[in-house]
Formats: sequence, C-alpha cells, structure tokens
Amino acid sequence: MATFRLQGSKVLAVSMTGDAVKAKNGSMVAYDGQVAFKKMSGGGEGLRGMVTRRLTGEQMEVMEVRGQGTCWFADRASEINLVSLHGDKLWVEASNLLCTDAGLRTGTTFTGLRGGATGNGLFTTTVEGTGQAAIMSDGPAVVLRVTPQYPLQVDPGAYIAHQGNLQQHFQSGVTFRTFMGEGGGEAFQIRFEGDGLVYVQPSERNTVGGDV
Repeated sequence: MATFRLQGSKVLAVSMTGDAVKAKNGSMVAYDGQVAFKKMSGGGEGLRGMVTRRLTGEQMEVMEVRGQGTCWFADRASEINLVSLHGDKLWVEASNLLCTDAGLRTGTTFTGLRGGATGNGLFTTTVEGTGQAAIMSDGPAVVLRVTPQYPLQVDPGAYIAHQGNLQQHFQSGVTFRTFMGEGGGEAFQIRFEGDGLVYVQPSERNTVGGDV
C-alpha cells in the first residue's frame, strides 16, 4: 500500500513500491523513480459510474499513478488533509478529493435535495474500503464531531466531507446569513445527526444565487 505524507500543508507526497494511487487529473507537481500515469475515464466504478456522474454533474477527472518512486501532488495551493479509512466510507465533494489509495472504491451516492449549489448537487462522491484519502480545502479544514446529543448545522458552501454513522437532512427556508439580516444565498442548511465527523472549510463556495 502506498504511503501518504504531507510536506507542509499544501503538498502531498506519496511513496509507492509497485502499487498505485488514483489522483485528480493534473495534480502531480513532481515525481522521481519509475512511475507511469494513465488517465481514467470517470473516476467511478466502470461505465455505470461514468454515466451517473454525467447525469449528476459529480464529475471526477482522475488519473492512475503506478510504479516505484515518490509523487508529489498539489492543486491551486489548497490545504490538504489526510483521512484514514478502516473498512468505512467517506462522503466527499468531488472537487475536494485529491488522491486515494487505488484499492479504495469510489462511487456516487444520492444525498437528497439541496438546491442548486455549484459543485455540490444532489449527489456526492463516496470513497470506501481500507486505505488513505487526501481531501482538499480552501483554507485549513476544521473537523467537527457530531454526537446523538449534539447534532450539527453546516453551511453547504463550507461543507467538504463527512464520515461515520451520520444522517444528513437539508433544511430549507433559512441560511446562516439570514440570521444576520443578509440575503443573497440559497435558503437551506445541512443538518447532521448521529455519530461521526464533518469536515468544513473556512471559505464558502459561490452558488447560483450568490454566496451561501
């Protein structure tokens, strides 16, 4: 299995000994050793994954990197966070996924109605199995714990990913800016209930209606 390590907070170094990783297309910034690159179509599991992504807009441009050596990955100076999976599942926005162990399965799952936010539609990318994944954020990510006693409301523009036994609901009619008497955003929040972790970034995506 490839070894993931961060060099600083914005560059991911992956050491391989004949194994492979899947990475965002074009994110490799340097490498040494004997390494081969192959563009993958879609990023999901086979033809069905490709069709699903085209229909949902949850498109991933992915390349397979295989060989002996070290590759360094980065994307637009984004902050990088490592997530270790032990037979569990990670839900992550496609635009925030940088790199995974090749043995991890990627797919697409329906997550509910949540308006027309650009880059995070009705479907979310899933990463499942045992291994490591690297996710990106605009600014240092914050990992928030959700427990049955303390559900969490999240601005959809700041949401990156979540893992654990969580249920998510989309509450319409209110935004975080509404509390401050400001408008211009889409009228909904994401509510997480259960037991797990939610990753958020200190920056908001632009949506069809403006900032969320």
